This record gives sequence, C-alpha cells and structure tokens, in this order.
Amino acid sequence: MLAQFLISLSLHKMELHSFSLQGQLSILQEKIDHLERLLAENNEIISNIRDSVINLSESVKDGQKNPEMLDVYDILPFDNPDGGVWKQGFDITYNENEWNSEPLQVFVVPHSHNDPGWLKTFDDYFRDQTQHILNNMVIKLQEDNRRKFMWSEISYFSKWWDGIDSQKKDAVKRLIKDGQFEIVTGGWVMPDEASSHYFALIDQLIEGHQWLEKNLGVKPKSGWAIDPFGHSPTMAYLLKRAGFSNMLIQRVHYSIKKHFATQKTLEFFWRQNWDLGSSTDILCHMMPFYSYDVPHTCGPDPKICCQFDFKRLPGGRVSCPWRVPPEAIHAGNVQHRAWMILDQYRKKSKLFRTKVLLAPLGDDFRYAESSEWDQQYQNYQKLFDYMNSRPEWHVKAQFGTLSDYFEALRKESNVNEKSSNSFFPVLSGDFFTYADRDHHYWSGYFTSRPFYKRLDRVLESYLRAAEILYSMALVQSSKSEKMSVFPSVDNYKLLTEARRNLGLFQHHDAITGTSKDWVVVDYGTRLFHSIMNLKKVLIDSAHILILKDKGAYNYDTSTPFLKMDDVQSSQDSLPRKTVIKLTSQPRYLLLYNPMDQERLSVVSVNVNSPRVKLLSPLGKPVAVQISAVWDGATTVSHEAYQISFVAHLPPLGLGVYQLLEVQSSEAVLADYNIYLRNSRQEKPDRLFKIKEMQNSVDNIILENSYMKLWFSGMSGLLEKINTKEDGKNHQMKVEFAWYGTTSNRDKSGAYLFLPDGDAKPYIFTDPPTIRVAHGRIFSEVVCFFHHVTHTMRLYKVQGQSLEVSNIVDIRGEYNRELAMRISSDINSQNRFYTDLNGYQPPCSCLYVCVPPFPSALLFD
Repeated sequence: MLAQFLISLSLHKMELHSFSLQGQLSILQEKIDHLERLLAENNEIISNIRDSVINLSESVKDGQKNPEMLDVYDILPFDNPDGGVWKQGFDITYNENEWNSEPLQVFVVPHSHNDPGWLKTFDDYFRDQTQHILNNMVIKLQEDNRRKFMWSEISYFSKWWDGIDSQKKDAVKRLIKDGQFEIVTGGWVMPDEASSHYFALIDQLIEGHQWLEKNLGVKPKSGWAIDPFGHSPTMAYLLKRAGFSNMLIQRVHYSIKKHFATQKTLEFFWRQNWDLGSSTDILCHMMPFYSYDVPHTCGPDPKICCQFDFKRLPGGRVSCPWRVPPEAIHAGNVQHRAWMILDQYRKKSKLFRTKVLLAPLGDDFRYAESSEWDQQYQNYQKLFDYMNSRPEWHVKAQFGTLSDYFEALRKESNVNEKSSNSFFPVLSGDFFTYADRDHHYWSGYFTSRPFYKRLDRVLESYLRAAEILYSMALVQSSKSEKMSVFPSVDNYKLLTEARRNLGLFQHHDAITGTSKDWVVVDYGTRLFHSIMNLKKVLIDSAHILILKDKGAYNYDTSTPFLKMDDVQSSQDSLPRKTVIKLTSQPRYLLLYNPMDQERLSVVSVNVNSPRVKLLSPLGKPVAVQISAVWDGATTVSHEAYQISFVAHLPPLGLGVYQLLEVQSSEAVLADYNIYLRNSRQEKPDRLFKIKEMQNSVDNIILENSYMKLWFSGMSGLLEKINTKEDGKNHQMKVEFAWYGTTSNRDKSGAYLFLPDGDAKPYIFTDPPTIRVAHGRIFSEVVCFFHHVTHTMRLYKVQGQSLEVSNIVDIRGEYNRELAMRISSDINSQNRFYTDLNGYQPPCSCLYVCVPPFPSALLFD
C-alpha cells in the first residue's frame, strides 16, 4: 500500500497547523519515544511468536495438525491417463439398489454467469445480454413457483435495478422471499483470487452487500465462485467472516479433482492454516468435472449431459460438439431420457459422501432469450415429474438454489451451523496453480498487463487515504456554519464511484489481464478517472483539516487550495512529478500518513531550484539530499531537482513542511559515476559532481550501516550482499532472461504460461550505460538496457529495505516475455513462502509441473 500522499501548496500569510502528536516535544524526546515504542512492539511480537510456536508444537504433538494441500501435492503423480468418458477422471459404476433405503435428492440449479467485461465491455454486455436475462427472470419465475434461479454479480444487478419500475422491484422481492430467486456471494463481482489484494476483495464484497441490504434487505449466505482461475483461502476466510456458512469452487487442477473424487473429499471444511480450532471452518463444495457448463455438470459423460442442455436443441445457434443433439421431452421419450440423465446423476453422486446431489444448469450469459427459459424449465420439469412418479427409481429431483442444496446437505450429514463434525474432512491450503488440461498451467495471468495491475494498487491506496481523510473532514465541517459549503455529498458520490470502479476491476477477467484490448482500455479509463476524482477528495478534505482558523475556510472549485505532487495525463501513461516553484516565501508541503501506524519514510519531491531549505512541522531544519533529474541516461536537466528527506508522521497524521529558496543551502548534493562503453571527454556539470568512466570488471559497491552490496562493473546488476549484523556474505545474483513460447498451436498468453523450454539469458552485445548515485539519504545503481531500465536503491535509513524497480518496454517483441531472475546461495530446499492477496504467506514447495505464484517470496 502507498503509505503517504504529498500535497504542495502556496500560502503566504495564512496560519496552518500540523496534526503531529509530538508537536510540543523536542526532536530528541521524539526520537527517544519512537525507539521506546519500537522496543515495546518488538517485545510484543516476540511474545506472540513464542506463544504461537508453543501452541503449534502442542497441536502437532497431539496429532491435531490439519491436512494441508502440500501433503496432497506430495502424493499426486500429476499424470493424466485417459479416464474414458470422463477423460480426466475414471470409470464410475454403481449398484442400482444403493438408493433403496434412502432416495437420491437432486437439486438442479439454474444460473447465468455474467462476466462484467471480457470479450465486450461491462456496458456492452449489459446492453446486449444481461438486462434481458434479468428481465426474463422476473417474468419466467412467476409463471411456475417450482422454478428457481441464482445471481452473483451485483455490479450488473444494481445497474439493472436502477432502470426498472417499482412493480418489477416488488416482484423481485417476492421471488427472493419465496425462495425462488437467490443472490449468491453478493460481491460487486466474482473476483480473481490470485492477483487481488485483500483490501480490494473486502471492498467489493462490502459494496455489494451494502447495496443488497439497502435495496433488498438481503444478506447472502452461500458463496459461488465458478470461474476464478484457482482459489485462495483468503476468500474462504473473508466469506466466513462475512457470515457465510457455505461456498462452492470450480477451477481446480484436474489431478486434485480426480484425487478428491477417489477419496470422496470434494466436500470439505476449508480451514485457515493458522487456525488450531475450527473457528474459520467453512463448508466447501468442489465441482468435480472440467467446466461449469451444462455438458460437464450433470455427470461424468459430457456427450450425454450435452443432450440435456435444451438451448442446444436442433435449429438453434448452439449445438453439441459430440454431434448428438438434445431431444425435446414428450410422452414418447420421457422414460428413456429420464433414465439417461438419472444414470448420470447417480454416477456423479458416487463421488460424494451423501445422497444429496448438486447439478448446476447454466453457462456464460445464459437465459438471455425468453425461448431458452421455456426450453430448459419446461423440459426439465417433465423429466422431474416423470422421475418423481417412479418410486422404484428412488429419486427426488427438483429445481433449487445453492442454499437449498447446502441446507439439504447439512440436514443429511447432520452438520449444523455451529459445529463441524467429522462427517466431512478438514483441509487447509490453496488451490493454485490451476490447470485444466495437460501442461496448461494458468500462471500467465499472474503477470499479464502489469501496468494495470499497478494502477489497481494505486487506486486502492488513494481510496483508503481519501475515505479516511474525508471522514475526518466531514466531522470538522459539521462544527461550523462557515464550513457547511464543504462538498460532502459530491465527494461521497466520487468515493462510491471509486469503490465500484476498483471493485469492478477485481473481476476475474479484469485485474488478471485476460480481457480484450478495448475492454482493458475501458477498465483503465475507469481506474484513471477515479484516481483523478480521489485526488480532488483528498484536496478538499485536507483543506478543511489543516486550517487553524476554520472561519477562514472558503471553498472555490475554480482555484483548488492544494495541488497533488504528481500528474498523470491518461489511463495508459506513467505519472510525472509536479515541479514545485520555490521563492523566498514558504511553499507548504503537506504530507499525509493514511496508515494506522506511525511512519518513518523517505519522501521525494521535485523543485525548480537547488537552493532549497526544508523545515519540519516544528520549524526545525531537515536534512535533505538533492539528486539530479535526468533526460535519458546521461544528460542532467536543470529544469528540476529532486529533493529527498526522511519524514516522520504519526498514525493517520498530517504534517506541514515548509520549502524555501535560500541563497546558501545546506542540502547535500548526490555524486554520480557514469559507466559507458566508451567514456567521453567530460563536460563538467555546473552543479553536480559527475564522473564518466569505461565499463570495468571491477565491482561497483553501495553500502549503509546494515548491508554492503556488490554490483558487476560490466552489467551493473547485483552479485553479492553482506549483512553487517552477522558479517555473512550471500551470493545474490540478479539477471534478466527471455522466455519464448511453444511451437504448438497453444501459446503463452494472457492466461497460460507455455514456454519453449528454460529461460534464455538476456544477452547484450554492448555493456549497458550504468549510472551510480551516492547520497546521504540513498544511493542507487541504474542500468540502461535496451528493453529495461533497472534500478536498485539502498536507503541509509533504519527500517528501509533494498528497493528494486524496473521500467520495461518490450512492445517491439513478439511471443517473448522478459523475466528478472534472482539466484542465491540460500539452501531453501525448494521451500519458500508465496504471498496470497497480501494477507497470508503460505509455505509452498517447488514442483516440476506446478509453477509457483510469484507475487512475493520469502526464503527460509
């Protein structure tokens, strides 16, 4: 999360005050207090770790350790022999007398999966398909009270709701009350569970649930995730904390599905791996077959199941790939057809532990036409009526919702809401990486369209900051008549729109980067506009908060009181730093810390003069590093200068710093060494000390009080680290490499990672230009390769880690991917810790055929 926001303003005679809690303390006392707090926090952390280790040791000793997905991976062969009609599974048989004492309960669950953007934009899908699905739902469900239907995506539902009349709204509420229509999950979207941060996952869930509560008085209780590309325990935990009892998942590696099916563990209690009790347990149903479409949901044989997708009746636009079409049900064929599908139901039920069966009936954007509602519901009702009229078949079939199914399942298994008995197994871990067929690992989307993945995180941080600052400003504005002009209503609408745009982007075809180009531009435009709007909310809110004399408050839309420190011109451009113009009169720099912890952070802003003086909120001089702003690799721009300093802000605190232009500045300039293939005759810069030299086999060295780094003098890339606390050297080599893609029909792309073998080294015939900066706040090495500008920065501030950044441009490449590889001498034994949604670091092991999810890694 972005931990600070910078606002520059020009005020001459207006009084300002800082919200710093240490405003009356001396600098020395402030540092002492800070160190004491850190010590107390460290003691608390150590105590918590000690308690956790003791608890974990005791639970392992008592045999209480939960089964983990890692244990499952250890025993899986990851082969894929032909399973017959169920290609990725096995042949299923049964005894016809198995249901004599207890009939099979079948819940056929009609649904329509509506992607909020994918091949079309959100608005285009709504216009062409989604609105018609929901309009038909209201009409067709009222025709027969035995009919059921489910909906998940509130982004679409709310848009539809805003355009319908009160009569239709009342009908929807009746259908919900009567149990014919159910909202499942109820998030703004059905989110991706790999690339999304848990803040955004919570935001989109809250946005959907609050809309439902306000407009329908409904609280969802069952989760429905049929299309995210792999599943995270973070989502299971959030659903449990949101009051859910049950959930369903679909896209899981085919080998895992097969293994779970053989063990009859496709239904389990999903437990968080830190939970030594059962407080995080949520009952989870894993769909067993290849897809969520009709051919893969009634049973193991898609050729048979496809014949019961009545949208594919002859004469329609959709047919069965197996070339055996459905038949409309009538008196002459109902017995045979009912027995055919009952056979599939029975076989599918053999994969589960109860005689309660779930059979979804739907696909992407289904039920858009009135005729499909008639085709599906009328033909299935004839099948149900016939099956239910044959007592010797021992089956009860009906339409149902997801909660209808789980209610019957819990009743059958005697599992209540408060206790998870031993009927279903308990499992911990995640379901990444997803594969739907041989070698098709869906890890390509982990890094697809990284520019927009970054934009997502930027909007997320702005939203958090703006919501907090707006809430504080709202309280202040209510205290004075003069401040009643604060645009609280307009800014609330901007906040709501930003939450919804961020929520929309968590969709499993948005943040993943798997939509069409024009759809990505639509998402990017929404994100960009919301960032612009949130900057306005920040400016308006900070304005009211920093004034000491609230009576001086004056809101004027034409002349904003503050300006942000960066500008982004379009949705697909990088932000540029605002250049603050200095004079002998103070320019005020407002810093905001939206975190609930105090922050000691390095802040950098651009100014127009190197003759700069910076004063803290207490009016004390602050040590500053002045760095050059560069035009390319070797040319200094004297239009702007970067100043960097260490800022200290309390939790949720605002601090006002002063910037002045002075005749004699005490700021320290950074020094530069530039390594070139052929050094040129030096032209001394009028301000900075810059030394040019040839690339050399000698190492480049950076160091601070905590570590020493060695870089190659030829490539500028990191080679070794020395940690000064223990005096140990660690080989830590940074390299770049190319991945090609296979020569087969299937290629690496937005979804898949299908390389043509091992990565090939990124070879450069000429050494790159290397620019090395040495400064009092930070030093850095910048390498300018043809496709990437690589920066490694070392801060000389306690608590600041080594920072790596890359600006990549491979627009001229085709079917190639550029990767940064870090090789070390750490003996991790193929064990590392991968990030899940910024919330938890589960331990993972490296398997030859299961690519890891490289969002963040910790080696032990």
